[in-house]
Amino acid sequence: MSTAEAELRRLLDIMVALRDPKDGCPWDRAQSFATIAPYTIEEAYEVADAIARNALTALADELGDLLFQVVYHARLAEEAGLFAFADVARAIAEKMLRRHPHVFGTAPKRAAEEQAAAWEAEKHAERAARAEAGALAGVPLALPALTRAQKLSARAARVGFDWPDVRSVLDKLEEEADELKAELAEADPAKLANELGDLLFVVANLARKLGLDAETCLRAANLKFERRFENLEQRLAREGKTPKDVSLSEMETLWNAVKSEEIRQ
Repeated sequence: MSTAEAELRRLLDIMVALRDPKDGCPWDRAQSFATIAPYTIEEAYEVADAIARNALTALADELGDLLFQVVYHARLAEEAGLFAFADVARAIAEKMLRRHPHVFGTAPKRAAEEQAAAWEAEKHAERAARAEAGALAGVPLALPALTRAQKLSARAARVGFDWPDVRSVLDKLEEEADELKAELAEADPAKLANELGDLLFVVANLARKLGLDAETCLRAANLKFERRFENLEQRLAREGKTPKDVSLSEMETLWNAVKSEEIRQ
């Protein structure tokens, strides 16, 4: 048995012990698919966060946390007589073999773009085999909203429902912004939420048309805002102040200084 196999077997045995009805952990015994799912999503984000921060020394630990989530769900399923961890590993291995015939089969070698197209075609065939009808079938509800918007619009675009170019999306963005402005006077929360949702959906489409990932763009913008605001706070702290001690105009001046300094670096 290889080291990897031995460590995986050890992890699976630990999971069995945690869920043991007699001697296991009371907290772990009380969990279900539904209660563990939020932790699974959180751990996936922590993996992405470690990569975004280039904290690669922490990546092994974060990947371990994510692997444990897979082991946890597989154990719950095995206890329910649904499937086991081996079935999970077998299913993904077979899927990778099926989706890479140019590596594991006799298909001609493919460029990256050709493989992406073939991957989508294979996924479409798999959805059809599961009787999932419609171009939008199978896009998970639990995805982050921006990611799901981009995937939904990409699916629609593959059957011809799309803007012809980026300029058309920008025009639509302006239209949606004007509709949101029109609702400001009435200030009806439901109408504002509806118009804002439309605006965000078009933004996700704009990212897709530009060949960018909307979620990644927003994540980077969040990090940039966080970095610049912390710099602003540090500058104020050197003067014995906090943001509450200065006017919005003063903060705006500081913000522009931080921004300019960062751009020059």
